[in-house]
Amino acid sequence: MAISLSVVLLLAIILVVLIRGGSLKGGPAVVAILFGFFLASSGMAPSINRFLNSIADTINRITF
Repeated sequence: MAISLSVVLLLAIILVVLIRGGSLKGGPAVVAILFGFFLASSGMAPSINRFLNSIADTINRITF
């Protein structure tokens, strides 16, 4: 849950920066948000979630 929340927060910040910077207009931003919303309720959501969790686990295992 903590990883999901932080990813959502990070993506929201990036979205706001892109909109304020003029790189992304309001209409396409709404389409991107709706796409993400409907993608989360599709059959692909568990696969995407597993993929992102495996990336997060891989990053977590990196030691310096």
